[in-house]
Amino acid sequence: MVALAVVAVAVCAHIGLVFLHVAPSNTLTKQHGSVVDEWVFPEFEQNWKLFAPNPLQQNVSVQLRAEVSTADGEIRTTRWYDLSAEDGRAIDGNPLPSHTQQNELRRAWDFFVASHDSEDRPVGVRGTLSETYLRRIALLRLDRGGAAGPGDVVERVQYRSRTTNVEPPPWSGEKVSDRPTVRELPWWSLAAENRGSRAGKSGQSGQAAQEGGAA
Repeated sequence: MVALAVVAVAVCAHIGLVFLHVAPSNTLTKQHGSVVDEWVFPEFEQNWKLFAPNPLQQNVSVQLRAEVSTADGEIRTTRWYDLSAEDGRAIDGNPLPSHTQQNELRRAWDFFVASHDSEDRPVGVRGTLSETYLRRIALLRLDRGGAAGPGDVVERVQYRSRTTNVEPPPWSGEKVSDRPTVRELPWWSLAAENRGSRAGKSGQSGQAAQEGGAA
């Protein structure tokens, strides 16, 4: 019963914070807006694009590659992983695709584009947060794709996007370019993330050794 009560309180708190995020400005959001933003961004951000008078009319493909330091001291560059295509394959034919498969990458990329200028420089704190979020996604996807073998470490990652216009219906008479636009970001270091990962693995190994000795 206690566990159910805790879960119910947590769910109600989450729904309340998300509601305050999308609600018009009010006394609560003015006083506690920073708390709401810290909880909502970036994983739970909401928007109203579904109901916009001009729905999204572009296909955006997000790709990723990495520089990996191998166990024998060499540096190798992986192939480009088409993350959008991977998500598309996971959704295709799936009657109940997960929210992560449908929206995690798309929303993360939208978040990055909206919080960076044309020179890929972050605009404010949200810009830095969006980069951190993409770094986390990169590590998860590269681990899932087996980019680094035993003893290898992912040192840097690079994103790029390929944007193409959706062809308008024949009756519209609208003309759009069919040439794709490529946006390639600079390389990002993952030193801090890898240090944290190593520390976590080291701590787990140490704990396991202590438990084994105690046993």
